[in-house]
Amino acid sequence: MSSIIVVFPKAEDGRSIRNLLTRHGYEVTAVCTMGSQVLNYIDMMRDGIVISGYKFRDMYYSELKSLLPQDFDMLLLGSARVCEECENPDIVCVTMPLRVQDLMSTLEMMCMNQMRRRRQRRSRPRQRSEEEKKILWEAKSVLMERNHMTEEEAHRYIQKCSMDSGTSLTETTQMVLAMNKY
Repeated sequence: MSSIIVVFPKAEDGRSIRNLLTRHGYEVTAVCTMGSQVLNYIDMMRDGIVISGYKFRDMYYSELKSLLPQDFDMLLLGSARVCEECENPDIVCVTMPLRVQDLMSTLEMMCMNQMRRRRQRRSRPRQRSEEEKKILWEAKSVLMERNHMTEEEAHRYIQKCSMDSGTSLTETTQMVLAMNKY
């Protein structure tokens, strides 16, 4: 489930939106009245959705969006005029007066997009640093020299040992190198 932060200049408006979301099964992480409060909360989060009004005491919604990390989405609740003037394609708008079904279906779509992006991030292979690549090459070289393996066989052997022992590839290569010292 996505982390949701509600930010409106009037605290009672924010609480009303939070209560509405809670009744429909969503968990709201925080209700804020200023953009700076939102920025404090998101420091502890990886991603999420900010449900926002148009203007706060310290900034406008557009400035807040520009300060949000890439993995945070914004849902703007505003008048038809405000939504028409919103030129940022990364901001999803729902017009006021608010229809509950519009809000819920839009939020559901945004949550699904967040889950899809999380799955994509997890499925992407992790990039190895130059040092990790160097250690892996050294371990493969040791196996190739000592056990007369090809590079591919040495790599597969290290991968299998890593999976069997439940350790990372880097840890396994370090063990291979440590065993070579003796």
